[in-house]
Amino acid sequence: MLIFPDFNPVALQLGPIAIHWYGLAYVAALAGGLWLAKYLAARYPAKNLDGQGLEDFFLWAVLGVILGGRIGYILFYNLEAYVQNPLAIFRLWEGGIAFHGGVLGVTLAMVVFARRRHINLLDLADRIAPAVPLGCLLGRLANFINGELVGRPAPEGLPWGMVFPHIDGLARHPSQLYQAALEGLLVGAVVVLALRWWGKHGSPRGFITGAWLMAYGLARLVGETFRTPEITYLGGALTQGMLLSVPMVLGGLWLLAKAGTKN
Repeated sequence: MLIFPDFNPVALQLGPIAIHWYGLAYVAALAGGLWLAKYLAARYPAKNLDGQGLEDFFLWAVLGVILGGRIGYILFYNLEAYVQNPLAIFRLWEGGIAFHGGVLGVTLAMVVFARRRHINLLDLADRIAPAVPLGCLLGRLANFINGELVGRPAPEGLPWGMVFPHIDGLARHPSQLYQAALEGLLVGAVVVLALRWWGKHGSPRGFITGAWLMAYGLARLVGETFRTPEITYLGGALTQGMLLSVPMVLGGLWLLAKAGTKN
Protein backbone atom coordinates (compact mmCIF):
# COMPACT_ATOMS: atom_id res chain seq x y z
CA MET A 1 0.00 0.00 0.00
CA LEU A 2 1.30 3.42 -0.98
CA ILE A 3 0.63 6.81 0.57
CA PHE A 4 -0.18 9.72 -1.72
CA PRO A 5 2.77 12.16 -1.66
CA ASP A 6 1.96 15.56 -0.22
CA PHE A 7 2.54 17.50 -3.44
CA ASN A 8 2.34 21.27 -3.44
CA PRO A 9 -0.19 22.17 -6.16
CA VAL A 10 1.61 25.50 -6.58
CA ALA A 11 4.59 25.11 -8.90
CA LEU A 12 5.88 28.65 -8.48
CA GLN A 13 4.98 31.52 -6.14
CA LEU A 14 5.80 35.02 -7.36
CA GLY A 15 4.68 37.28 -4.55
CA PRO A 16 0.87 37.22 -4.54
CA ILE A 17 0.80 35.31 -7.84
CA ALA A 18 0.60 31.53 -7.56
CA ILE A 19 1.34 29.47 -10.67
CA HIS A 20 -0.24 26.04 -10.31
CA TRP A 21 0.89 22.81 -11.91
CA TYR A 22 -2.54 22.52 -13.51
CA GLY A 23 -2.12 25.89 -15.20
CA LEU A 24 1.34 24.93 -16.43
CA ALA A 25 -0.10 21.71 -17.84
CA TYR A 26 -2.63 23.70 -19.86
CA VAL A 27 0.02 26.10 -21.16
CA ALA A 28 2.42 23.30 -22.10
CA ALA A 29 -0.34 21.29 -23.77
CA LEU A 30 -1.58 24.24 -25.83
CA ALA A 31 1.93 25.33 -26.84
CA GLY A 32 2.95 21.78 -27.72
CA GLY A 33 -0.31 21.26 -29.56
CA LEU A 34 0.19 24.39 -31.65
CA TRP A 35 3.70 23.28 -32.62
CA LEU A 36 2.49 19.82 -33.63
CA ALA A 37 -0.48 21.17 -35.60
CA LYS A 38 1.82 23.55 -37.53
CA TYR A 39 4.22 20.69 -38.24
CA LEU A 40 1.40 18.54 -39.61
CA ALA A 41 0.06 21.41 -41.70
CA ALA A 42 3.51 21.90 -43.24
CA ARG A 43 4.08 18.20 -43.88
CA TYR A 44 0.55 17.46 -45.10
CA PRO A 45 -0.66 20.66 -46.83
CA ALA A 46 -4.37 21.38 -47.09
CA LYS A 47 -6.26 24.09 -48.94
CA ASN A 48 -6.33 27.46 -47.11
CA LEU A 49 -4.63 25.98 -44.04
CA ASP A 50 -1.06 26.84 -43.06
CA GLY A 51 1.00 27.59 -39.96
CA GLN A 52 -0.18 31.19 -39.75
CA GLY A 53 -3.79 30.07 -39.91
CA LEU A 54 -3.20 27.66 -37.04
CA GLU A 55 -1.59 30.43 -34.99
CA ASP A 56 -4.70 32.51 -35.64
CA PHE A 57 -6.83 29.59 -34.45
CA PHE A 58 -4.82 29.27 -31.22
CA LEU A 59 -6.89 31.87 -29.31
CA TRP A 60 -10.08 30.26 -30.56
CA ALA A 61 -8.85 26.91 -29.22
CA VAL A 62 -8.01 28.40 -25.82
CA LEU A 63 -11.46 29.96 -25.52
CA GLY A 64 -13.08 26.74 -26.69
CA VAL A 65 -11.27 24.68 -24.07
CA ILE A 66 -11.98 27.06 -21.18
CA LEU A 67 -15.54 28.14 -22.01
CA GLY A 68 -16.64 24.77 -23.34
CA GLY A 69 -14.99 22.91 -20.49
CA ARG A 70 -16.57 25.17 -17.88
CA ILE A 71 -20.05 25.14 -19.38
CA GLY A 72 -19.79 21.40 -19.89
CA TYR A 73 -18.85 20.84 -16.25
CA ILE A 74 -21.80 22.92 -15.10
CA LEU A 75 -24.32 21.20 -17.38
CA PHE A 76 -22.98 17.65 -17.12
CA TYR A 77 -21.94 17.44 -13.48
CA ASN A 78 -23.07 20.22 -11.15
CA LEU A 79 -25.95 22.25 -12.60
CA GLU A 80 -27.99 22.46 -9.38
CA ALA A 81 -25.11 23.95 -7.36
CA TYR A 82 -24.48 26.66 -9.95
CA VAL A 83 -28.19 27.49 -10.24
CA GLN A 84 -28.17 28.11 -6.49
CA ASN A 85 -24.95 30.14 -6.66
CA PRO A 86 -24.52 31.60 -10.18
CA LEU A 87 -21.47 33.70 -9.26
CA ALA A 88 -19.52 30.47 -8.64
CA ILE A 89 -19.48 30.01 -12.42
CA PHE A 90 -16.65 32.54 -12.61
CA ARG A 91 -14.50 30.92 -9.89
CA LEU A 92 -12.28 29.01 -12.30
CA TRP A 93 -9.49 28.82 -9.73
CA GLU A 94 -11.67 26.40 -7.75
CA GLY A 95 -11.60 23.89 -10.61
CA GLY A 96 -14.45 22.48 -12.64
CA ILE A 97 -13.47 21.91 -16.28
CA ALA A 98 -15.06 18.97 -18.12
CA PHE A 99 -13.04 17.34 -20.89
CA HIS A 100 -16.09 16.50 -22.99
CA GLY A 101 -17.28 20.09 -22.70
CA GLY A 102 -13.85 21.27 -23.83
CA VAL A 103 -14.07 18.99 -26.88
CA LEU A 104 -17.46 20.45 -27.77
CA GLY A 105 -16.13 23.98 -27.24
CA VAL A 106 -13.13 23.44 -29.52
CA THR A 107 -15.33 21.70 -32.09
CA LEU A 108 -17.65 24.72 -32.22
CA ALA A 109 -14.62 27.00 -32.51
CA MET A 110 -13.30 24.89 -35.40
CA VAL A 111 -16.66 25.00 -37.20
CA VAL A 112 -16.85 28.81 -37.02
CA PHE A 113 -13.16 29.34 -37.82
CA ALA A 114 -13.23 26.91 -40.76
CA ARG A 115 -16.30 28.59 -42.26
CA ARG A 116 -14.77 32.06 -41.95
CA ARG A 117 -11.45 30.98 -43.48
CA HIS A 118 -12.97 28.67 -46.13
CA ILE A 119 -11.13 25.66 -44.69
CA ASN A 120 -12.49 22.14 -44.85
CA LEU A 121 -13.50 21.31 -41.28
CA LEU A 122 -11.95 17.83 -41.34
CA ASP A 123 -8.69 19.23 -42.73
CA LEU A 124 -8.47 21.42 -39.64
CA ALA A 125 -9.61 18.67 -37.25
CA ASP A 126 -7.09 16.15 -38.62
CA ARG A 127 -4.25 18.53 -37.75
CA ILE A 128 -5.60 19.46 -34.32
CA ALA A 129 -6.61 16.00 -33.03
CA PRO A 130 -3.06 14.55 -32.77
CA ALA A 131 -2.21 17.24 -30.21
CA VAL A 132 -4.94 16.23 -27.77
CA PRO A 133 -3.21 13.17 -26.19
CA LEU A 134 -0.43 15.44 -24.92
CA GLY A 135 -3.00 17.60 -23.16
CA CYS A 136 -4.66 14.53 -21.68
CA LEU A 137 -1.34 13.19 -20.39
CA LEU A 138 -0.31 16.46 -18.75
CA GLY A 139 -3.80 17.16 -17.43
CA ARG A 140 -4.12 13.77 -15.74
CA LEU A 141 -0.68 14.13 -14.18
CA ALA A 142 -1.81 17.51 -12.83
CA ASN A 143 -4.95 15.82 -11.45
CA PHE A 144 -2.67 13.39 -9.61
CA ILE A 145 -0.48 16.18 -8.21
CA ASN A 146 -3.62 17.94 -6.98
CA GLY A 147 -4.90 14.72 -5.40
CA GLU A 148 -8.25 15.08 -7.19
CA LEU A 149 -10.49 12.73 -9.18
CA VAL A 150 -9.32 9.81 -7.06
CA GLY A 151 -9.95 6.18 -7.90
CA ARG A 152 -12.37 3.66 -6.49
CA PRO A 153 -11.30 1.53 -3.50
CA ALA A 154 -8.66 -0.99 -4.62
CA PRO A 155 -8.81 -4.74 -3.97
CA GLU A 156 -7.06 -5.84 -0.80
CA GLY A 157 -3.37 -6.49 -1.42
CA LEU A 158 -3.06 -4.48 -4.65
CA PRO A 159 0.64 -3.47 -4.52
CA TRP A 160 0.04 0.00 -5.98
CA GLY A 161 -3.14 0.72 -4.07
CA MET A 162 -2.77 4.26 -2.75
CA VAL A 163 -4.20 6.01 0.29
CA PHE A 164 -5.20 9.63 -0.24
CA PRO A 165 -5.19 10.89 3.37
CA HIS A 166 -7.09 14.07 2.48
CA ILE A 167 -9.95 11.88 1.20
CA ASP A 168 -10.07 8.93 3.63
CA GLY A 169 -7.99 5.99 4.84
CA LEU A 170 -8.90 3.58 2.06
CA ALA A 171 -6.38 2.24 -0.43
CA ARG A 172 -7.58 3.34 -3.84
CA HIS A 173 -6.68 2.90 -7.48
CA PRO A 174 -4.41 5.78 -8.60
CA SER A 175 -6.85 6.26 -11.47
CA GLN A 176 -5.32 9.58 -12.52
CA LEU A 177 -2.18 7.69 -13.51
CA TYR A 178 -4.22 4.99 -15.24
CA GLN A 179 -5.99 7.67 -17.27
CA ALA A 180 -2.73 9.47 -18.04
CA ALA A 181 -1.40 6.21 -19.49
CA LEU A 182 -4.62 5.36 -21.35
CA GLU A 183 -5.75 8.76 -22.64
CA GLY A 184 -2.27 10.17 -23.10
CA LEU A 185 0.27 7.47 -23.90
CA LEU A 186 -1.90 4.73 -25.39
CA VAL A 187 -4.14 7.03 -27.41
CA GLY A 188 -1.06 8.97 -28.48
CA ALA A 189 0.49 5.74 -29.78
CA VAL A 190 -2.70 4.94 -31.71
CA VAL A 191 -2.67 8.41 -33.28
CA VAL A 192 1.01 8.04 -34.28
CA LEU A 193 0.23 4.73 -36.02
CA ALA A 194 -2.81 6.33 -37.67
CA LEU A 195 -0.66 9.21 -38.90
CA ARG A 196 1.79 6.81 -40.52
CA TRP A 197 -1.03 5.03 -42.35
CA TRP A 198 -2.71 8.35 -43.22
CA GLY A 199 0.42 9.78 -44.83
CA LYS A 200 1.00 6.67 -46.93
CA HIS A 201 -2.57 6.52 -48.25
CA GLY A 202 -3.16 10.06 -49.45
CA SER A 203 -4.28 11.68 -46.19
CA PRO A 204 -8.01 10.82 -46.38
CA ARG A 205 -10.08 13.48 -44.64
CA GLY A 206 -11.43 12.58 -41.23
CA PHE A 207 -9.28 9.49 -40.67
CA ILE A 208 -7.07 10.99 -37.95
CA THR A 209 -10.01 12.66 -36.23
CA GLY A 210 -11.94 9.39 -36.32
CA ALA A 211 -9.00 7.40 -34.98
CA TRP A 212 -8.56 9.81 -32.09
CA LEU A 213 -12.27 9.96 -31.24
CA MET A 214 -12.61 6.18 -31.19
CA ALA A 215 -9.36 5.60 -29.27
CA TYR A 216 -10.09 8.28 -26.66
CA GLY A 217 -13.67 7.14 -26.18
CA LEU A 218 -12.58 3.55 -25.57
CA ALA A 219 -9.74 4.64 -23.27
CA ARG A 220 -12.13 6.78 -21.25
CA LEU A 221 -14.63 3.94 -20.97
CA VAL A 222 -11.89 1.74 -19.47
CA GLY A 223 -10.53 4.47 -17.22
CA GLU A 224 -13.97 5.25 -15.81
CA THR A 225 -14.21 1.75 -14.34
CA PHE A 226 -11.37 2.63 -11.91
CA ARG A 227 -12.29 6.25 -11.16
CA THR A 228 -14.67 7.31 -8.40
CA PRO A 229 -17.74 8.43 -10.37
CA GLU A 230 -19.44 11.77 -9.83
CA ILE A 231 -22.75 10.77 -11.41
CA THR A 232 -23.93 7.21 -12.13
CA TYR A 233 -26.84 5.47 -13.83
CA LEU A 234 -28.22 1.92 -13.90
CA GLY A 235 -27.28 1.23 -10.32
CA GLY A 236 -23.71 2.47 -10.76
CA ALA A 237 -22.92 0.41 -13.85
CA LEU A 238 -22.82 3.48 -16.09
CA THR A 239 -21.05 6.73 -15.20
CA GLN A 240 -21.56 10.17 -16.69
CA GLY A 241 -18.08 9.97 -18.23
CA MET A 242 -18.98 6.69 -19.92
CA LEU A 243 -22.25 8.08 -21.23
CA LEU A 244 -20.47 11.08 -22.76
CA SER A 245 -17.75 8.88 -24.28
CA VAL A 246 -20.05 6.50 -26.19
CA PRO A 247 -20.90 9.15 -28.85
CA MET A 248 -17.17 9.72 -29.34
CA VAL A 249 -16.62 6.05 -30.14
CA LEU A 250 -19.59 5.97 -32.52
CA GLY A 251 -18.58 9.23 -34.17
CA GLY A 252 -15.02 7.99 -34.57
CA LEU A 253 -16.18 4.77 -36.21
CA TRP A 254 -18.41 6.76 -38.59
CA LEU A 255 -15.54 9.05 -39.60
CA LEU A 256 -13.20 6.11 -40.15
CA ALA A 257 -15.79 4.48 -42.37
CA LYS A 258 -16.32 7.70 -44.31
CA ALA A 259 -12.64 8.67 -44.64
CA GLY A 260 -12.51 8.00 -48.36
CA THR A 261 -12.44 11.56 -49.66
CA LYS A 262 -8.83 12.65 -50.22
CA ASN A 263 -7.40 16.15 -49.79
